[in-house]
Amino acid sequence: MKEIADIIAAYHDALKENRKAALATVVKVEGSSYRRPGARMLVTDDGLLTGAISGGCLEGDALRKALSAIHQGENKLVTYDTTDEDDAKFGVQLGCNGIVHILFEPVFGEAQNNPVELLKAVNARREDCVIATLFALDNKKQPGTVMLFREKECLEKIPDEISGAVKNDAFDVLKLKLSRFETYAVGTEEFDAFLEFIPPPVQLIIAGAGNDAQPLAEMANILGWEVIVADGRQTHCSMQRFPAAKQILIAKPEQVLPKIQIDGQTAFVLMTHNYNYDAALLNLLLDTNAPYIGTLGPKKKLIRMLEELNQTEQEFRINGPIGLDIGAETAEEIAISILAEIKTVLSGASAGMLKEKKKPIHFYDLKRN
Repeated sequence: MKEIADIIAAYHDALKENRKAALATVVKVEGSSYRRPGARMLVTDDGLLTGAISGGCLEGDALRKALSAIHQGENKLVTYDTTDEDDAKFGVQLGCNGIVHILFEPVFGEAQNNPVELLKAVNARREDCVIATLFALDNKKQPGTVMLFREKECLEKIPDEISGAVKNDAFDVLKLKLSRFETYAVGTEEFDAFLEFIPPPVQLIIAGAGNDAQPLAEMANILGWEVIVADGRQTHCSMQRFPAAKQILIAKPEQVLPKIQIDGQTAFVLMTHNYNYDAALLNLLLDTNAPYIGTLGPKKKLIRMLEELNQTEQEFRINGPIGLDIGAETAEEIAISILAEIKTVLSGASAGMLKEKKKPIHFYDLKRN
């Protein structure tokens, strides 16, 4: 989501400077690649790159392809094949031993539902959504980013004959929360479609405005997470101390939750260093469906709170002591530990060492029906 937000901001800057731009999107990968389908990069005609479609090895050639798409005013699909060891002919030296298909779309500001406008709609609300991108591996015609779909919203520029089928498939993607590929026929032409499931960004609520909460808020902001800081102390809980926060709540525990929309991407960290405040807020959180609740401090503190709240059976829901065991000591190191654990829980990952992982590092169960 941070990549999308950065692309939107860069596009607005380009419009102000009357510069042209193209959106590059990884639409398909075969074999190994640094980025997976859905990775995006905005290229402006002055050579500014925002986002990433590789680890840096593709960007130089992608700049040339994007400028060509801008100049010709049409979408282009470019394939980088490095399964052949002689990848030098592409001028990119990928070294990933994979095939990467990248779609380049010039962005016309006056065009309704242009690709960046659809990305803006993604960021407009905290709701799951699907972005549909149509492309063809053996066809010069490349429809591109054609639809944003939510349960109660649809922005599209799809041929009428496949509009219903794409929407039905997008609804399934939304329900299953799982991206997938489909194939559609328009007349005698066949197009592949990448139906990408996009959840809202992580919403991190930090209960506690002490000095140790500052690096946590700053690092979460770097990740593109939406940060809310809540504390009862007006002297500590301020935008001056937490400039990266989206919202500051000077509130008692019972006043916090009514001001927050809890969804599947919401994480709470209790670190006020005020036992009564943490216990009161924890009691309220246990009645919610918050997918992540973490408490700073020793295990015995958490057990004591749960015993006093008569909620010992809910210990399994709480990550306490909070964080991964990385040997953290300083506030900054503890922040890394906490953020890594939250990311692990919300993404369903193992938090193990990558060298011990048997499956590919980027493992996505993308379906093709």
